[in-house]
Amino acid sequence: MSAPERPAGDGPPALDLAADAEALARVVTVDDLEALGRARLDPMVAAYYAGGAGDLVTLRDNRAAWARVRLAPRVLAGVGRVDTATTVLGAPVAMPALVAPTAFHRLAHPDGERAMARAAGAAGTVMVLSSLATVPMEEVVAAARGPVWFQLYVYRDRGLTRDLVARAEAAGCGALVLTVDSPRLGRRDDDARHGFHLPEGVQAANVLAAGHGAVGQVPGGSGLAAYFERLIDPDLRWDDLAWLAGVTRLPLLVKGVVRPDDATRAVEHGARAVVVSNHGGRQLDGAPATADALPRVVEAVAGRCEVLVDGGVRRGVDVLRALALGARAVLVGRAPLWGLAAAGEAGAARALELLRDELALAMALCGVGSAAAVGGDALWPACDRNRAE
Repeated sequence: MSAPERPAGDGPPALDLAADAEALARVVTVDDLEALGRARLDPMVAAYYAGGAGDLVTLRDNRAAWARVRLAPRVLAGVGRVDTATTVLGAPVAMPALVAPTAFHRLAHPDGERAMARAAGAAGTVMVLSSLATVPMEEVVAAARGPVWFQLYVYRDRGLTRDLVARAEAAGCGALVLTVDSPRLGRRDDDARHGFHLPEGVQAANVLAAGHGAVGQVPGGSGLAAYFERLIDPDLRWDDLAWLAGVTRLPLLVKGVVRPDDATRAVEHGARAVVVSNHGGRQLDGAPATADALPRVVEAVAGRCEVLVDGGVRRGVDVLRALALGARAVLVGRAPLWGLAAAGEAGAARALELLRDELALAMALCGVGSAAAVGGDALWPACDRNRAE
């Protein structure tokens, strides 16, 4: 499917539902969705969604690290049927893959976060809504067909931050996901090259009333980096986590942890779960791949909280790898976002469908009938300890 000609910055072209349906019918992998999505997007937006920090070392290693994890297929295990369902923080989900918080969905599709929430609900999973959504949280939750959690950046204005938390509770969000790895925005060269900004008609809707909805152009740089520098609190400390836990009834997840000692302290300060994340390779280039950090964090928290992971997950087999390494579930960001860009709600739903179907197949080939039962013996060579004497 070729993209219609349009001026840069005008947003995605109008959808052609028949052409989109035909294109989706030919989609076999998330990479196919990415190719379709890129073709629809302004180059500035495509670079923003795809990009990472510095020389992209961590961005690339996130995917490569999952490929380094070898699985141990089990034969004659009687798994004619598999069940991908599990729970995350007690919430039932149809598969252990949640939609990660990603910003500015209306750059990909006019329905923006509403379409993503509907797709997540149709897939039977959770959508984590970004603070920097382009649709107000109340409208997203109203449009959703399933659970919505709210991701929080802490603004310098603590009154605004507390108001966001109160609004998330009142709207019916099921959890609060605090991102802690972004006291300043990572150096994203492509954003600077393209002069990333929000075009007219697209704003950060959740903070519009506070006067912080615009992400404007910056000569020779990234408007988003300037936004963070001006508004996001760079001085977060562990006491702030305790403060946040004290002002919300929602379960609190801490997202952006790769160090085992940080994971332990997060639990001690009230976190119900930690998300092993390097922000999709978009913050500190040279940080470890999340697949490499995950088992160390799992060992450190020792069952005191649930552990989730994101970064580089593109295949259902990656989800199985994460479960075998000790994660409760994964969060996927770019995969459904490319789907959204490719064909709106149907494209995002297709991305999640691919992950679920690939996970079910990988489980069957590893002889595991239930996602909740996946353990370390699905890994090679960890299975050696279970070999027959």
